[in-house]
Amino acid sequence: MKLSIIITSLLFITPTIYSAPADFDLEQIAAFVNRQQTTWQASSERFRGVPAQVLKGMMGTRLDQDYERQKSAFPVVRDVREDVPDTFDARMQWPNCLSIGDIRDQSACGSCWAFGAVEAMSDRYCIHMNMMLNISAEDLNDCCRTCGSGCHGGFLLMAWEYWVKHGISTGGQYGSHSGCKPYSLPHCEHHISGPYPNCSHEYPTPHCEKECESGYEKSYENDLHFGKSAYQVHRSVEAIQTEIMTNGPVEGAFTVYADFPTYAGGVYRHTTGKMLGGHAIRILGWGSENGTPYWLVANSWNPTWGLQGYFKILRGENECGIEQNIVAGMPKS
Repeated sequence: MKLSIIITSLLFITPTIYSAPADFDLEQIAAFVNRQQTTWQASSERFRGVPAQVLKGMMGTRLDQDYERQKSAFPVVRDVREDVPDTFDARMQWPNCLSIGDIRDQSACGSCWAFGAVEAMSDRYCIHMNMMLNISAEDLNDCCRTCGSGCHGGFLLMAWEYWVKHGISTGGQYGSHSGCKPYSLPHCEHHISGPYPNCSHEYPTPHCEKECESGYEKSYENDLHFGKSAYQVHRSVEAIQTEIMTNGPVEGAFTVYADFPTYAGGVYRHTTGKMLGGHAIRILGWGSENGTPYWLVANSWNPTWGLQGYFKILRGENECGIEQNIVAGMPKS
């Protein structure tokens, strides 16, 4: 009799079933992620109705067959050191290099490929030459014709090759009046509430102007800074770690899915949502959180996004392809 009651009762227990969220609805995606037993947290404080084209427009890194063909022309660095620590943060290793802790804002433009490059270049000028400067994302994004299509996407390695062959001027953030060519597109909020207006539309690529802003003390030609080398870093964790701890932060790229913009903490791994495109970033360290290994990464969506502009992504499993797209170079004196 008791067994019959238990079985009958079980028949009336309805399990809670969570359906997958809509492909590009950030609020639904955040709620879905936070119901999972995963290694990261999503923010529910997102704008309603973020257009899919705006989400995709931020993903300006070309990781297609054309890029794969380009990669074969660049050397691959495979050096591995034996003294790799469990944790590393380039901001702590080189505390006088303020550029390492600077979070920039690409605005509503798919110029991430340019930002990841010039940020790492700036860091390496400080680390290797004791030069405190900001290489201009504006100059690279607007003027490198071989790099791709400016605000509509570009190739990582071609950005570093352009630095070697043609040089890039200096330039800080929007409105900073720092350097020869500061960024001309305004700050905007990347799918969160904050002090800036929403990134609600895509900007066209600004016209290439090979001159410095009024009042700057140098000519454009005299302000150009050149690279000595451009190369890939082997996809092994140890090779990437060796490159960062020896020479400084690197540029990386990964495939972004619709859950990534909702990131608010923890170690990101793709959980739900459709692909948005390729996104370039700057990797400056690594560590572990609750037993999960991660890369420490600086984004270019201003300090109001993520962990004050940073995020952590799973290390060691080529999450979203991040370990197969590492590039860098050395500055020229």
